[in-house]
Amino acid sequence: MNYKTRIAVTLLATQLTSFSGFSQHSEKKENLTPRDLIELNRVSAVGISDDGLNVIYSISKVDIKSNTRNSKLLIKPLAGGEAKEIQNYSDFIVSNPHTSPNGKYSLITEDVAIEKIRGTDLYPELTQSNMMVYNDLNYRHWDTWEDGKYSHVLIEEKETGARVDIMSEEPFDCPQKPFGGGEDYIWSADGESVLYVTKKQSGTAYATSTNTDIYQYNLADKKTINLTEENKGYDTQPAFSKTGSLAYLQMIRDGYESDKNDIILVNEGSKWNLTAEWDGTVNGFTWGENADRIYFTAPVKGTVHLFEVLIPKRLEKLKLPRQITHGQFDVNGIVGQSGETMVVNRRDMNHTTELYTVDLKSGHMIQFTHANDEFYNSINLSTVTKRMVKTTDGKSMLSWVIYPPDFDSTKTYPTLLYCQGGPQGALSQFYSYRWNFQLMAANGYIIIAPNRRGMPGYGVAWNEQISKDYGGQNMQDYLSAIDDLSKETYVDKDKLGCIGASYGGYSAFYLAAIHEGRFKTFIAHDGIFNWKSMYGTTEELFFVNWDLGGAYWDKNNKTAQQSHNAFNPSERVEDWTAPIMIIQGGKDYRVPIGQGLEAYQAAKLQGIKSRLLYFPEENHWVLDYQNSLIWHTEFYKWLEETINN
Repeated sequence: MNYKTRIAVTLLATQLTSFSGFSQHSEKKENLTPRDLIELNRVSAVGISDDGLNVIYSISKVDIKSNTRNSKLLIKPLAGGEAKEIQNYSDFIVSNPHTSPNGKYSLITEDVAIEKIRGTDLYPELTQSNMMVYNDLNYRHWDTWEDGKYSHVLIEEKETGARVDIMSEEPFDCPQKPFGGGEDYIWSADGESVLYVTKKQSGTAYATSTNTDIYQYNLADKKTINLTEENKGYDTQPAFSKTGSLAYLQMIRDGYESDKNDIILVNEGSKWNLTAEWDGTVNGFTWGENADRIYFTAPVKGTVHLFEVLIPKRLEKLKLPRQITHGQFDVNGIVGQSGETMVVNRRDMNHTTELYTVDLKSGHMIQFTHANDEFYNSINLSTVTKRMVKTTDGKSMLSWVIYPPDFDSTKTYPTLLYCQGGPQGALSQFYSYRWNFQLMAANGYIIIAPNRRGMPGYGVAWNEQISKDYGGQNMQDYLSAIDDLSKETYVDKDKLGCIGASYGGYSAFYLAAIHEGRFKTFIAHDGIFNWKSMYGTTEELFFVNWDLGGAYWDKNNKTAQQSHNAFNPSERVEDWTAPIMIIQGGKDYRVPIGQGLEAYQAAKLQGIKSRLLYFPEENHWVLDYQNSLIWHTEFYKWLEETINN
């Protein structure tokens, strides 16, 4: 089945099979399709029951016709056996950090109206008004305009329903916007206080700072203290051990959202940095059952793995973390521990997330859930290999190369350079429902994904190099990767493409001017095109201040001037010649709509073959399932038009 026929079948087929199955696959089906990807069963862990005997998780499935996702809740013995559907996981005790240790109180969050911003608030007699009035920055965030309401943590008495807002009338948020969750507020181990994470800054200070702190509210005297006042960067994810010890994550530099993330232990009034001497950054952590160690996940050399760090009795006895798991995959989440067994999420570029057990001594892993085994066994999988590339400054750079199913080295293939976003996001063994390498390979493309400068997993220096050098070494890293792979006889050098989103979209815009004829086509999704208008409309100004070095109007700031001019794609757009497809979300306030529209208009006015995909209700991502299917369809249609024709 060729690509165009396969897409037509995908778009016409709307009838799903039963919950546990997939759309109908003929015996001759060979490769993954966009619809297959969207319809994969999605596994999400709830936790391990307090008795350590069972794992509770859910499996959800998308119905494209109704544009919805349905789920069911399952319980399965950790020792093995059949999974059974249940109606409520509360029937099987799983510790909840939002329930007080004595069981009398719950922590809930609620939006509280504090400021008058809407026209109807200021002029109640004008009931049809939909305008807003702002007097300071932070007027919108991620995909939402500020409306005068703030998310607050409340203590609710279960018996009476009485509530206490522990944040009073403060104009601050917990959970943190835009991505904070239940990890931002917890009970203390003794149940006498509540810890919560917030950034107690407003307006311009809020938009330019990353200084979140961990606060402790005491139930008895109703007083609040700041536990991390001395640190000026991020303080997040407080967690208590069973014995009452507190640990949390910390970044030390204000304004640097991708700073080294360390685990801080509070020990008898002192604070110990357990990962200070380790040349890496922590994703997330959990206490060990015996409170004598902490387990965490972290990026390492193009993967994400499980580590442990022991809790010493004296700081000078602190040992470096030990890597527990090894292999070409990601451990992308910790579910929980039972004795010497840890349950984790695991994925790779050929498989979406499933639950696995880990032997904490040996690191040996066993697949625990099998939600998609039947489907993956019915298709040809891609081959994913490491390729070490020599960079222009003499470094050795790991790049992932993904080959089409049934790859034949005697043939030639169109090849895509994938540019990662972030910019300081790990290019690991991730499995995306959008930028899916398995699907790209299934459509006949080789993909090279370089771990260029600015990615964690190769030490702090490698990760930090990209800041204030956006158009510098990392752009050369991209070109080194595609040039190195192009030496292979199976790469069709006349059919190269460059693709990416966010910082990857910026990379596509920038490379479009400096690639010297290498690429036949480009795709940029929510990419930064014009740093000056980006600086004037994005919401988290700490990001552009740190990575660009400052404002574009600061003429005495050489770093900022270089970023806003020499590293600005809009300043080089006259050198664009290759076709380009631009994708933009209407509710993307991180990389606002003007970026995509400016780029598209510039391409069109220069007579360059170009296409704009505009998703009015999508933010920086594409979350709607039908929109997702269209995204994939247009993605491969564009490549077919511009590379293969």
